[in-house]
Amino acid sequence: MSNIEIHPSSVVEAGAKIADGVKIGPFCVVSAQAELGEGCELISHVVVAGRTSIGARTKVYPFASLGHPPQDVKYAGEESTLVIGSDCTIREGVTMNPGTAHGRMTTTVGNHCLFLANSHVAHDCEIGNHVIFSNNVMPAGHCYIGDYVIVGGGAGIHQFARIGAHAFIGGMSAIENDVIPYGMAMGNRAYLAGLNIIGLKRRGFSREEIHELRHAYRLLFANEGTLSERVDDVSAAFSNQKIVAEILEFIRTSKDRSILTPRDSGGASA
Repeated sequence: MSNIEIHPSSVVEAGAKIADGVKIGPFCVVSAQAELGEGCELISHVVVAGRTSIGARTKVYPFASLGHPPQDVKYAGEESTLVIGSDCTIREGVTMNPGTAHGRMTTTVGNHCLFLANSHVAHDCEIGNHVIFSNNVMPAGHCYIGDYVIVGGGAGIHQFARIGAHAFIGGMSAIENDVIPYGMAMGNRAYLAGLNIIGLKRRGFSREEIHELRHAYRLLFANEGTLSERVDDVSAAFSNQKIVAEILEFIRTSKDRSILTPRDSGGASA
């Protein structure tokens, strides 16, 4: 090992895999089964417990707790894992738990994610790439969070709920049901408040793509017929639109939670 800096006050148990360029500041604890990727930095007072792996160049701030046993009464000590991707920023007091035998046996976090102070990633969650959790975000176990999702401060997410790619969740929202890709949800209890137009523009979607998506959204959440019937109608009308197809597939694969809808489907805005 080379170019590794470990403060003398920290404890790195024998067996831990520490890649080149890792920096471990004061008063950290790294378990024997942990893996720290190239260029990782634990600033100070960080605990990396259990079977936790952290990708290259991820930076972890004080008092983060990564890999301690799941907060689940059914957990019986099974050898589950927590896998954190590369180039993430994990701020003060963040907690992340490994999976369980009743779920995926692993909790996964993608690359280029930002977790602000005191946010949480529960057991068996699957977090995509470029995800942002603001302060005190609280997903329960088994949640799916797609790429480029932004979750506002203090939001709570029900277990098994899914949030599709590029969605935006307003601060203090209580998410009980699945949020479609590109959707925007807010409120307690949350409702679908339109499309994440600002996020779409920031991600480089064209005006034509956004226009087509808005049209499809209005048809999808109109008052006529059932949601299943409207999904079929929108699928036929927008058969060549990839981002519309992504939303329709998300709705079709819903199983544990219902799909979040506007408060007044007839007046749905986008």
